[in-house]
Amino acid sequence: MDVLTQERVKEVFDYNPDTGVFTWADTRGGNVKIGDVAGWRHSAGYWSLQINKVKYYAHRLAWLYVYGELPEEIDHINQVKSDNRIENLRPANRAINNQNWPMRKNNTSGCMGVNLHCGKWRSRIMVNNKEIGLGSYETKAEAIAKRKMAEVIYGFHPNHGRAV
Repeated sequence: MDVLTQERVKEVFDYNPDTGVFTWADTRGGNVKIGDVAGWRHSAGYWSLQINKVKYYAHRLAWLYVYGELPEEIDHINQVKSDNRIENLRPANRAINNQNWPMRKNNTSGCMGVNLHCGKWRSRIMVNNKEIGLGSYETKAEAIAKRKMAEVIYGFHPNHGRAV
């Protein structure tokens, strides 16, 4: 398989960095018109595009389109998976990306990494795929404070754990 280049992406698509939207620049005889919005929303919430029958995530193509390179991963700063404005994207690796996750819908404590366990509030954090126990506390507020302090110490993004 050929390596996708910035030049090839620009042949096929136009990208608006202010809106994050890709439109068709070349249809190659397809059933779309130049200027039509390109791609589809993936079931996981990401916007996807296709070049030469290969699927790509739009956030990766946006970075390639603007900067001419593909980092290991791309993080959506505001945690909205379909928001592909260039100002909302940053290069990342798995560890950095994991430090900017939205709160899960099934969270019951209101803070990631804090849960009620055996009658006490337990606080923990994952750093580089390793769980670090931060202790058990009598109150939820103490456990949350410990977790928030750990997020700062370990360099988590300020958006980490917010509800989207």
